[in-house]
Amino acid sequence: MSIATQQGGAPKIGARNVSKHYPTADGTMVALEDFSLDVADGEFVCIVGPSGCGKSTFLRMLAGLEDLSLGSIEIRPGAGAGKPLNSVVFQEYAIFPWKTVADNVAFGLEMRGIGRKERQDTARYWLDRVGLSKFAGYYPHQISGGMKQRVSIIRALANDPEVLLMDEPLGALDAQTRVVLQEELLRIWEETRKTVVYITHSLDEAVLLGDRVILMSAQPGRHLATFEIDLPRPRSIATTNTPRFAEYRAQIWEKLSAEVTRAMEAQQ
Repeated sequence: MSIATQQGGAPKIGARNVSKHYPTADGTMVALEDFSLDVADGEFVCIVGPSGCGKSTFLRMLAGLEDLSLGSIEIRPGAGAGKPLNSVVFQEYAIFPWKTVADNVAFGLEMRGIGRKERQDTARYWLDRVGLSKFAGYYPHQISGGMKQRVSIIRALANDPEVLLMDEPLGALDAQTRVVLQEELLRIWEETRKTVVYITHSLDEAVLLGDRVILMSAQPGRHLATFEIDLPRPRSIATTNTPRFAEYRAQIWEKLSAEVTRAMEAQQ
């Protein structure tokens, strides 16, 4: 039973029997098949699965960046007028090289017609939150990869979306920077309680961040299993050292490993 159902309300995100087909020279390729998912308002859901299982395709369909072949997706708007329904953070540093750090953070607000002073105040607030205040006037080529991804994340948050969609946002970072940003994400989420759908290849990251972990099968991607992560919040990197954390990781890997092997065999 999903958290949305447990809470007795309609889900914030409802995906029903979603499929995605691509035409190829060899016929139709089914990337995603009959995939359904409910996500409650304020829930942090992580999706894992073998490479090529359609995780990112599903996220792009949630974002409205890709069409569905079959099925339906609904994101229910909240009461707050003027908020964007969703913002997306990708693995790549999708920030504008010709804009300063502060202007990148404020970009979504500018597109919504928010006044200059409010944009600047909001950008300053979020830059303070992630320790980038002194880099406000820098350009992307003048800051590190970890800093660029912090800018990508807070640009999405500064726009105050109802749903945050994150496609392996920390996947390209070195291990130490990734740990730092995981803790920052946890801290920010505890305060904002945004609805988050988060794609990752890392089981440690999924268990650390998520209220639930959704496991997808090898291509075509289907909803294979759901793991409710009953670890107390607030969490930190220290949570990864607990016996219960290790149990969750082992449970997920037990099912995921067979799918990874199947995906690799299909490529041979």
